Amino acid sequence: MNTPIYLNDLGLVCALGEGRGAVASAMFADAPGGLSDNDRLLPGRTLALGEVRTPLPTLEDLPVSLRGRNNALLEVALAQIAPAVSAAIARHGADRVAVVLGTSTSGIGESEQALRTHAEQGCWPEGFDYAQQEMGTAAQFVRQRSGAQGPAWTLSTACSSSAKALMSAARMLRAGIVDAVIAGGADSLCRFTVAGFNALESVSAVRCNPFSQHRAGINIGEGAALFLLTREPGPVCLAGWGESADAHHMSAPDPQALGAIDALQQALHRAGWSPADVDYVNLHGTATGHNDAMESLAVAQVLGNDVPCSSTKPLTGHTLGASGAIEAALCWIVLAENCRQQLPPHWWDGIADPALPPLPLVAPATCLAQPPRRVLSNSFAFGGSNAVLALERG
Repeated sequence: MNTPIYLNDLGLVCALGEGRGAVASAMFADAPGGLSDNDRLLPGRTLALGEVRTPLPTLEDLPVSLRGRNNALLEVALAQIAPAVSAAIARHGADRVAVVLGTSTSGIGESEQALRTHAEQGCWPEGFDYAQQEMGTAAQFVRQRSGAQGPAWTLSTACSSSAKALMSAARMLRAGIVDAVIAGGADSLCRFTVAGFNALESVSAVRCNPFSQHRAGINIGEGAALFLLTREPGPVCLAGWGESADAHHMSAPDPQALGAIDALQQALHRAGWSPADVDYVNLHGTATGHNDAMESLAVAQVLGNDVPCSSTKPLTGHTLGASGAIEAALCWIVLAENCRQQLPPHWWDGIADPALPPLPLVAPATCLAQPPRRVLSNSFAFGGSNAVLALERG
């Protein structure tokens, strides 16, 4: 059953700003923004991170188990689509509106602070609940805050989490289980994540440099993106998707890119597109040696060397479990709210790695002759969890 699924509304917050207008202005700006220097999360090092710097709600009216930075980011995104969500509940009934989210950190940041207090003082601090770090907390929070009463769950497959949440939402809608889904994801900065990637020698101290010969690792980021998905026509259609699990290695991608190639081909097949139909690809583009080598091979093999591509992670940082939804949100803006027909620029030093298949990386201020119509967004995660979204202007 190939019922069209639409992304009817979008709420977004990340290092580029809060709301679609602010994010679009920063994404298409003449100089790269978003990232900022942070010397708090990794003692002894200053790192460029994609930190959200706008004030976040305290959530003090909620139980402690539902408070925390991750859910505060979700609160900001949810507020932007609240009228559309309320209209969907009024039209279909609360039990016909579901929630599917992706995250990888959940409330680990709150647990870090609590563990530090326990180690120093021998007791747990007031205002801490272990449930804050449970993965399911994100979906529980959005369900309670939105008034939705349909199925609600959280997926955690590392960097593909929220892309897979959108796919799961689409499957529920096509099956007729519900009539609307709040779907997307969130992740928040914390010491655990930054230190972990630093231990893997995968963190760049300065703005990341994807697909460059001089690439030196990722910038960790944070943020949230939420969509309202329905079967009713909207600005952007989720035309197709592809996913695979090659399980090549716990943290390194398959150098032959077999799982990524499979996911790309599935997305094209489900959407009914040929490679020539694709106007733009949002690359996973982490600026690590292994990812960029694998991804350039996959994209070149499936799409050739003519489709414009860029990584937006030099602007947002790598938002981990939220990255699939946040980068789908950037693609949504490209398709639905882009009167100048611009493409997201690829910010790097311009020195291509001769060992990689060449890709046509988007230069700043690039505009298409016609409005972009069809785009792909790649998410390639640890453990070989690969996800590709095919998005089309409605």
